[in-house]
Amino acid sequence: MINACDDGKQGVLRTIPSVDRLLERPDIAPLSGKYSRGLLVKAIQKRLEKVRRTIVLARESVDPDSPAVTVTAADIEEEIALLTTPLLHGVVNATGVVLHTNLGRSALPDEAREHLLMISRSYSNLEYDIERGARGSRYAPVEELLCELSGAESALVVNNNAGAVLLVLNALAQDREAVVSRGELIEIGGSFRIPDIIKRSGALMVEVGTTNKTHLKDYEKAIGDNTGILLKVHTSNYRIIGFTAEVDLPALVALGKRCAVPVVHDLGSGSLIDLSPHGLAYEPTVQETVRTGADVVTFSGDKLLGGPQAGIIVGKRAILDRVKKNPLNRALRIDKLTLAALESTLRLYLDRETVIAKIPTLRMLTLTTDELERRAVNFRERIRGALPASVSITIKEDTSRVGGGALPSQELPTRIIAVSLASVPVHELERKLREHKPSVIARIHKDQVYLDLRTVLEGEEEQLEKALIAGVAALAC
Repeated sequence: MINACDDGKQGVLRTIPSVDRLLERPDIAPLSGKYSRGLLVKAIQKRLEKVRRTIVLARESVDPDSPAVTVTAADIEEEIALLTTPLLHGVVNATGVVLHTNLGRSALPDEAREHLLMISRSYSNLEYDIERGARGSRYAPVEELLCELSGAESALVVNNNAGAVLLVLNALAQDREAVVSRGELIEIGGSFRIPDIIKRSGALMVEVGTTNKTHLKDYEKAIGDNTGILLKVHTSNYRIIGFTAEVDLPALVALGKRCAVPVVHDLGSGSLIDLSPHGLAYEPTVQETVRTGADVVTFSGDKLLGGPQAGIIVGKRAILDRVKKNPLNRALRIDKLTLAALESTLRLYLDRETVIAKIPTLRMLTLTTDELERRAVNFRERIRGALPASVSITIKEDTSRVGGGALPSQELPTRIIAVSLASVPVHELERKLREHKPSVIARIHKDQVYLDLRTVLEGEEEQLEKALIAGVAALAC
């Protein structure tokens, strides 16, 4: 027996016009002068799909004249806008998380963005040696820079640090043992796990020690004829405190030399600058790590370095020559845009006096509370007059976070702008900010929207003001 509601839906579905009929309709036909036929057809098809879905999913019969199931010229132009507008777009990060993984981690320096744009608009000498007039290496623009900055003998760059670890393991320990402490078998964002990477590389994982304590003798006992590498992993996103012990890198390097086994250190975030003078926790720099004598050091390009996503590998020339010849290297290599952005970022490190001011990530991490207080006060004074009296906007002490798995226990003192609107749920204001163009990503705390200017880039405060004014106006109506 056919349900009367379903029968009614079928009747409405039969009234839906065809694409050709819509193209000929007087109000839609003029759109052919603005858009190509192919784009118009695709937009109409998208709109008709939504109409059918609305009818089928409705709990009751649908009025065929309802706006939800009609097709207008405005509907078609809206679909065209959706089809032609990129889904990946910029947002204003007001969360206070500097290396926000969900928001793309590091914002690139101006120099890197300009270089990237220039390379993207033309041909380049990506793999061409202009001086010799012959094929060249795509890594030439960054290898010398990385060696100079890190003190390593050789360098290589792949798509990200997970790729770097995978490549090194496959090149040095395929079908051989990779000895690693149980306390360093980490999992980071996106369910990336060191044990899984080791397995996929073809290496045989040998766990030593315990979760909280690993001693040098544990590594010594594990070394045998089939040992390929000794692997040390920086526990980027967590800390074990209390009754703990770990083997420091110099001691592990000494053991590796004594037993003729390469030592690989996954440094994780990796930094070329000691940020402890600026109030951050001390972390060994890439240069210090290389000086221990480690054979291979891997780290990320888009975390504390402040550049594009990349996996950077530095170390001993003889070892890296083996890594470079591995077939996986080609599968993991970086493209010209990443190369351009990375080269420009690295060049900024040649001038230690200006690098922090020029690299957004470093600048954000080192902002003082006085600077943040001044910016917050100025912001509140500028916007106060544009907001109704029902809006509470105050400045509070709070903490920012480094993010990206870097310095997990580090809290950065900050000043936040706390906003709430009387009689309006705080999540509604957060949603309005998020739906603004450009989107403003904030956080909710204690029934207020928190805006941390630490991660709002120069030139974005005006966008933040417009989003806040528009969001409040929409909710206060």
